[in-house]
Amino acid sequence: MRYLLCVFVFLLGLNAISQNKHHDFLEANFYSGNIALHNNDILHLISGHPNGLIASWNRKTFGEKEWQQRYNYPDWGISFTYQDFQNQYLGQNYGLYAHYNFYFFKRHLMFRVAQGLAYANNPYDKIANQRNVAFGSDILSSTMVMLNYKRERLMGNFGVQAGLSLIHYSNANVKAPNTSVNTVAFNVGLNYSFKSEDPEFQYSLSKERYIEPLKFNLVFRTGINESDIVGSGQFPFYIFSAYADKRLAHVSAVQFGTEIFFSEFLKELIRYESISVPESDVRGDEDYKRVGVFVGHELFISKLSLLTQLGYYVYYPYDFEGRVYFRVGLKCYVYKNLFAALTLKSHGAKAEAVELGIGIRL
Repeated sequence: MRYLLCVFVFLLGLNAISQNKHHDFLEANFYSGNIALHNNDILHLISGHPNGLIASWNRKTFGEKEWQQRYNYPDWGISFTYQDFQNQYLGQNYGLYAHYNFYFFKRHLMFRVAQGLAYANNPYDKIANQRNVAFGSDILSSTMVMLNYKRERLMGNFGVQAGLSLIHYSNANVKAPNTSVNTVAFNVGLNYSFKSEDPEFQYSLSKERYIEPLKFNLVFRTGINESDIVGSGQFPFYIFSAYADKRLAHVSAVQFGTEIFFSEFLKELIRYESISVPESDVRGDEDYKRVGVFVGHELFISKLSLLTQLGYYVYYPYDFEGRVYFRVGLKCYVYKNLFAALTLKSHGAKAEAVELGIGIRL
């Protein structure tokens, strides 16, 4: 009953904001699956088959803008999720996401990418819930991907879809502990189109090659994070990056650059290890700063872009999670060449920080 109530309230609100001039549709999916074992520390948190709901409002595109034509007329929208982990320590999570739907095979195969925030109703507590090492805070970052076979308007304006979903929850070491959880699930559901038919897709793309000179970028990133030592404290970090990028086409660019990291939590971690872990050979006077070089790629989607970078520390006085690091996230061009960014920095599967950034592309 609570599942149906969540879906009803969410869809009712989205129905109210849908406008007649747009071609919108709603979806409601039930899912059930398993928690993937990516870390042995979460073995005790895998006790059943998580299940829940994914409810979504979607707006179709038909090529009014060129980026829509380049990506085969994707949808964009908002998703709400409810998940019961079927585990007394994990409890339930509620998520809200922004998403894009991309289509293949005559628009019957839909691939969704969604990013948002989730609320965990039973996070780690040193007294009441010590065994939840997955979520150190009640507000989490969450990523969802979905691959569905979809048919619209099979019974009037109603259609069906089914497929696979992956939902990732993590606070990216904003607060320890943070082993995170990945749910792999099968989903099945209904979709409802507000209009009985869609207009023709527009196509007006020029076949001329896109050329742009080399561009230079300056970025400042910041945020707070904590080491894996529970209770060691949250500290700010500051990252200054400079890189060049070269557009290969309308939709992509390659990057090369360097950056310096001022991660205050490493000061405390160095001090802690020098006192509490004498066998680590940490003296306590190691420099907490790091300098990296990186290569990257930027995928442009309207005013948004998807950023991926691979880096290597060339200055690395203190060993923390290895010399190789990764960054993935979103950029939004808010005014001409001025952009904001939300990115995740990690070492393999081990997240270090969620970064809030602002930059300029010259």
